[in-house]
Amino acid sequence: MSRPVLFGIAGALRAGSTNRKLIREAARLFGPAEFREANLRLPLYDGDMEDAEGIPAPVAKLAAGVAASDAIVISTPEYNSMLSGVLKNALDWVSRTEGRPFEGKPVAIISAAAGRAGGARSQFSLRLALTGFRPRILTGPEVMIANSRKAFDENGHLTDERSISKLKSLMEALRVEVERLAEPV
Repeated sequence: MSRPVLFGIAGALRAGSTNRKLIREAARLFGPAEFREANLRLPLYDGDMEDAEGIPAPVAKLAAGVAASDAIVISTPEYNSMLSGVLKNALDWVSRTEGRPFEGKPVAIISAAAGRAGGARSQFSLRLALTGFRPRILTGPEVMIANSRKAFDENGHLTDERSISKLKSLMEALRVEVERLAEPV
């Protein structure tokens, strides 16, 4: 297999968000791949807008990025015990596009949050939100980075060896899934 395409989705808009740092760490630990990052700066989903104007270009680009990937890593913050509205909005828009871009794609879910649980509840809500898309969600190891503002060094790398080990194991499992799916039947 040539270099796989890994598509990273950070469920926060801030350029310096810890979830953006975490998907970049995941890409680094995934190994050789073409890494592409999603842009979630999308209009709020509005059925009237969709009826009048169709699918907005940034949404079409997001769906195309998902469809063109071999694997996806999604990092979700935890806002009020759930995934972020930005991430949910992106999923709502993608659900309106043609072709079911998430279907059958290997997906790793990770999270970085300020609280002690590291985003456990946001991961649960994201798994639930993804169910209708029918991806191949990896079950673990679970990667939840607590107190995330202090979890990264000045270069954006995780500092805790246990977190690094768990993320590396998850990315290795994601790579194995990509390779397995690429094998001829």
